[in-house]
Amino acid sequence: QVQFEESGGGLVQPGGSLRLSCSASGSIPSLYTMAWYRQGAGTQRDWVANITIDERTTYADSVRDRFTISKDVPRDTVYLEMTDLKPEDTAVYYCNTDPLVTFNWGQGTQVTVSS
Repeated sequence: QVQFEESGGGLVQPGGSLRLSCSASGSIPSLYTMAWYRQGAGTQRDWVANITIDERTTYADSVRDRFTISKDVPRDTVYLEMTDLKPEDTAVYYCNTDPLVTFNWGQGTQVTVSS
């Protein structure tokens, strides 16, 4: 069964940076377009960025030029490099395929941007 395990979140001041990692079992990053999603308190889960099998990337307007998605296929890992973080980036971050198929969500990793 495919599993996603997100890590790398934490508490950071506005303007700071974090690097999130998503370990995906079953060679998923080499077979599917992968994406990061996020869900703030009391809000729906939103799409943040994706990376295709051939490593083309797309970003939500709110994070373009601040976030970078990448992947390491041999390690079955997808990354999200986040810079110039803002309080509105506070959320639980998840990875999954894009579009979503039948794989369960992981636990996510909490990112809190606050002074």
